[in-house]
Amino acid sequence: MTDAEEVELPDTVVEVDEIIDVPVVLATDPRIPEPDYTEGGVPTFDRVREKIEGRFGTSIGSAELAHESPAGKSVDEQWDERQKAAKAKLEEIRRSMGK
Repeated sequence: MTDAEEVELPDTVVEVDEIIDVPVVLATDPRIPEPDYTEGGVPTFDRVREKIEGRFGTSIGSAELAHESPAGKSVDEQWDERQKAAKAKLEEIRRSMGK
């Protein structure tokens, strides 16, 4: 229905016992874009930057927590032991070659 059409209302009157008070909501565009998106649905630069910074912060925090946990410390200790063993083996090989 367009604004130019005329609508005839019925002549019948209906009596009601109770009045229901409901707010009227006018529907405009059913797809209102989120505040951090353009009208075309593309995220803004600020939105992308915030998302990247959030993920980066989460990854840094996760790494710090992992290294501070008992399991993380155990892994670090194992790494250090392997590094020492590798250096010792390299020195042994060098001595055997006469260097």
